[in-house]
Amino acid sequence: MVFGQVVIGPPGSGKTTYCNGMSQFLKLIGRKVAIINLDPANDSLPYECAVNIEDLIKLSDVMTEHSLGPNGGLVYCMDYLEKNIDWLQSKLEPLLKDHYLLFDFPGQVELFFLHSNAKTVIMKLIKKLNLRLTAVHLVDAHLCSDPGKYVSALLLTLSTMLHLELPHINVLSKIDLIENYGKLAFNLDFYTDVEDLSYLQHHLDQDPRSAKYRKLTKELCDVIEDFSLVNFSTLDIQDKESVGNLVKLIDKTNGYIFSGIEASAVEFSKIAVGPLDWDYYRYPCLLLILNIIFAQF
Repeated sequence: MVFGQVVIGPPGSGKTTYCNGMSQFLKLIGRKVAIINLDPANDSLPYECAVNIEDLIKLSDVMTEHSLGPNGGLVYCMDYLEKNIDWLQSKLEPLLKDHYLLFDFPGQVELFFLHSNAKTVIMKLIKKLNLRLTAVHLVDAHLCSDPGKYVSALLLTLSTMLHLELPHINVLSKIDLIENYGKLAFNLDFYTDVEDLSYLQHHLDQDPRSAKYRKLTKELCDVIEDFSLVNFSTLDIQDKESVGNLVKLIDKTNGYIFSGIEASAVEFSKIAVGPLDWDYYRYPCLLLILNIIFAQF
């Protein structure tokens, strides 16, 4: 049984930086990590990847050969990867014995709530390789400073959750920079818990552009609240405690905390709902190393 993360989110949300920081953190707590780059547009990687889609297909070649733009080219690349899933499977098989997997996907959002090929790739890998994956959906925290953009982010997040059908964690990334874009209208808990969006209506009405679509916005907010699926964790990739808290949550959703444990259903339930202590908190020297590593980001 192999565990990992499917890292997704709009362009600029920090997926590549996340994969780099997360891999460093996981290695320091004793896990062997393999990053799989499935973004053919990402030609400047800060990390060493175990598998790179550019060995199969390059976005620049697709755009030139088929006269496509970046978005159309990425859809083509995902379709090509789906048809050549055996290539990806063969690359992953040597890693299955002892690696934790991080999949770095493209940022084009239509791949995850309109088109089916990215989802098909993920589901085929889960079935063929017996993977236990959690989708980590990154959203730039600065969107909270604009009510209209925040509602759009909620809709995108909900659509992605319903489309992918994976254990899912939504993350407000770059939380350390959130107030650089202006003071928030509400406490941060309002934006992470996603409760009672009617409070946003007053702030939306202050913008003439948003006021015009007041009724539409209210209906969209009602849809989000009716599903009651969306909430957010926060992340500062430079803060070891922030990353550690997110790892604990991910390990619960993909079942990593249960690996190697033989227990009754009652014991499993206690583990699932209880707090989780990390061994690295008990070793001061490791904490020092973590501080040095995360100071580099």
